[in-house]
Amino acid sequence: MVNLGILGYFKYYNFFLESFQDVFSLFGRSLESSTLNILLPVGISFYTFQTLSYTIDVYRNRLEPTNNMLSFFAFVSFFPQLVAGPIERASNLLPQFEKKRQFDYAKSVDGLRLILLGLFKKMVIADNCALAVNEIFTNYSDYSGSTLFFGAFFFAFQIYGDFSGYSDIAIGSARLLGFDLMQNFNSPYLSRNLTEFWRRWHISLSTWFRDYVYIPLGGSQVSKSKWVRNIFVVFLLSGFWHGANWTFIIWGFIHALFFLPLIFRKKQANFKEEADEGKLLPSLKTVFQIGSTFLIVLLAWVFFRAENVSHAFLYLQGLFSASLFSFPTVSRGLVLFLIIYMIFEWLQRDKKHLLEIDFISSKPLRIAIYYGLVLLIFYFGGDTQPFIYFQF
Repeated sequence: MVNLGILGYFKYYNFFLESFQDVFSLFGRSLESSTLNILLPVGISFYTFQTLSYTIDVYRNRLEPTNNMLSFFAFVSFFPQLVAGPIERASNLLPQFEKKRQFDYAKSVDGLRLILLGLFKKMVIADNCALAVNEIFTNYSDYSGSTLFFGAFFFAFQIYGDFSGYSDIAIGSARLLGFDLMQNFNSPYLSRNLTEFWRRWHISLSTWFRDYVYIPLGGSQVSKSKWVRNIFVVFLLSGFWHGANWTFIIWGFIHALFFLPLIFRKKQANFKEEADEGKLLPSLKTVFQIGSTFLIVLLAWVFFRAENVSHAFLYLQGLFSASLFSFPTVSRGLVLFLIIYMIFEWLQRDKKHLLEIDFISSKPLRIAIYYGLVLLIFYFGGDTQPFIYFQF
């Protein structure tokens, strides 16, 4: 309760106060109360959930409480993932502080590759997309529906490159120190439905809500009405976790809404772990599934990016206008680059990350690829933008 109370005060006090004022105004009453200028601590949602998982696991006798206070404080304040995840479990990270570590060459090399990949995602993908996103979302009324579509398209890759890039850097930095953090992203835009998407996107958060909210509520082992309730509770809380704004709650609601067909079909999309395993090219069915899932995710991102609900609906109104089929005024080079990037993700879909290229027997060729990425970062790195998830 203390953990949630601190999070609630810093992150949601003004939101609830303003919401109560709006409700009173609907009935012609005014509620006079001033909001507070509360500074939100960086990453409070992440380390609050991390410490909360330890408390719950100990309470449920799933984890023995540690007597090593130094290890516990190191677990709570581990700097690589402190401010933007992954949200680690004590059962995975805490024991690593309590055992002796020694230098592991293979782990360190993989850590450096992850850091390089994370910098590439952040500086080349996310920061370049951010320039287009900021312009289109700010001046949405000046653009055609097709351009607004690509504004949402670019934001989908901005937030993916930004957040997964940070996660890669955090995981890679931890590996240099001899620690293994959980995977947080696994090619989410190759998902064939929303169930698969949430197995691949922000894995540490989705599994946290699964283990500490969804399953305790009964999960799918209940009546359909309660199953629907559980789905909506999890996604509305997930949206609310991201920020004190109705846009995030609607974003969560959209994801919950598109889960319903999976429930009422009674067939939970029993896909294999990898799409078209062993095949170079995807089948038409897989392309359709990936494309339709991406469109749902893309439209939901509009609410995530918008300043407020009104902004989101006006943006969508412009997007679905007759000009949706006009020629967009966006960088074709950036669109082509993102498509090429996703082709590489498809080809590497059975690997842990994009730069797991040990199958290339030529060491000089592997090194050339690494240096090539460094050059791309220096040459195409966009204007530095703050990490999006630092605000959460």
